[in-house]
Amino acid sequence: MNKCGIFITIEGTEGVGKSTNIAFIRDWLKQKGIEMVDTREPGGTPLAEEIRELLLAKRDETVDSRTELLLMFAARCQHLSQTIMPALEAGKWVLSDRFTDASFAYQGAGRELGFERLQLLENWSLQGFKPDLTIMLDLPIEVGLARAEERGEKDRFESEQIEFFKRVRAGYLAIAEAEPERMKVVDASGTIEQVQQQIAKVLEGFYAALEADS
Repeated sequence: MNKCGIFITIEGTEGVGKSTNIAFIRDWLKQKGIEMVDTREPGGTPLAEEIRELLLAKRDETVDSRTELLLMFAARCQHLSQTIMPALEAGKWVLSDRFTDASFAYQGAGRELGFERLQLLENWSLQGFKPDLTIMLDLPIEVGLARAEERGEKDRFESEQIEFFKRVRAGYLAIAEAEPERMKVVDASGTIEQVQQQIAKVLEGFYAALEADS
């Protein structure tokens, strides 16, 4: 896949403050004069948003883990072809709330499907496409879930048991350990100012490296 823009993703478990910090990153990019597209997963296109509704809705029927995984990747393929790649090919930066790392963490680790079959699915459906930079907001699960409780009614994922989220967090940290150049872990347990100082440091380092290479 050919691209000339930059793709940044934000990851993390429930209650880590993704929305607040995505707004901070959006403002940081705008201050640099960077033209960008703001998107999310699952979602990012009309069809993918419909799949999101299917995935998040509580239901009496048990959702098979493989069904969940394949719906995630169906939405992701549509998102990539219709939103992400056209923006990147136009030279824009894309900022996404979650991407494939979320599937490795939530379905691979959380649902215990394992990383191996997800790797095969990723290679086939995305042809090796990965973000240029991923910022993982990390927080002890108990703290994140307490924050998430304050948001009101929970969706199907937010209603999972604490052990599920502990596996998800462990999955994210395993990815960060395996790919430290791409995925940067930010401690989200401090104040908003402290967290955003860390994010700014990551962004400044990434931006400086891009300018040095250009």
